[in-house]
Amino acid sequence: MIILIGNQKGGAGKSTLTLVLANYLTMSRHCKVTVIDMDYQQSIVQKYQRAKLLENSEPYEVIAASLEQYPALLKVLTENLEDLVLIDLPGKLDDDGLIGVFRSADLVLCPFSYDEFSFESTVLFSVVLEKINPEVQTVFIPNRIKANVRYETMAEVDQQLGRFGLVTESIPDRIDFSRVSTFRTPASLIPVVQPVMDQLFVNYFAFLVDDLNANDLNTY
Repeated sequence: MIILIGNQKGGAGKSTLTLVLANYLTMSRHCKVTVIDMDYQQSIVQKYQRAKLLENSEPYEVIAASLEQYPALLKVLTENLEDLVLIDLPGKLDDDGLIGVFRSADLVLCPFSYDEFSFESTVLFSVVLEKINPEVQTVFIPNRIKANVRYETMAEVDQQLGRFGLVTESIPDRIDFSRVSTFRTPASLIPVVQPVMDQLFVNYFAFLVDDLNANDLNTY
């Protein structure tokens, strides 16, 4: 299953959200996950390499890949349909190489914040995605949300984005997000991210675990 995490707007927190989801799926739900870092900053790969230097256990593999390398990589990644592949996308839509990535997606997670620029960028991202892959399911995640956001603004944005896909509960802003790594999510963040992670799992990933358990039972 190919899951894209992206938005055109930089600073939406997509790389951190990718790590939080990967940590949750591997450690709490025991899924097999591979993370593909396509972001130009390669922040996930850098954290992964630091973790290896410190000899931390690696719950999942992180691979740096360019858009040009993706078609060949996709053939390998989709050999096992029960594996979850999380792709941290580049923050721009002006590369034709993204078309193939969008078309391969089974699910798209789009973090955003409640400000005008973020909203406009999120809508543009959604329109482009819908034209390229009209069948894909899109989930919008209000991410790193400040406590002073007006309820009226939130309700209006949620209604507009709801035309394109599901809008989850908000993930509030916390300084602890800077400490998320490729081998752990700080315990202080678990109550903050758990509701959204559980919602994603129940709606989109639980059937994979059920299929895996069924296959295990069939081997006895």
